[in-house]
Amino acid sequence: MTKNQAIIIHTLLLEQLIVQDSNNIVSDMGGEKVVLSIENGKYYNLGMMGSQIWDLIKEPVAISAVVEALLEQYEVAKEVCEEQVLSFLSHLLEERLVHIKA
Repeated sequence: MTKNQAIIIHTLLLEQLIVQDSNNIVSDMGGEKVVLSIENGKYYNLGMMGSQIWDLIKEPVAISAVVEALLEQYEVAKEVCEEQVLSFLSHLLEERLVHIKA
């Protein structure tokens, strides 16, 4: 890492609002979203579950509401769902595909 590079670490909280970044091109490929970041020129395949989360964050939404929506569709422990959603959204945030709404 050079002196000009910075490590940005975000700790997401369930009550925070998160939303898709508008600087992406998104395609639906067989039920899965593929995102092209205009900012960094990288492609991201979000997978089936990631695609569902992506659809849920089209408008600013509390992360807890995303978890609740998934809990209504899937039989999974709430703690596991929260952990997985926070991890996924943290990765998207690091890649600048989403942002936190103040």
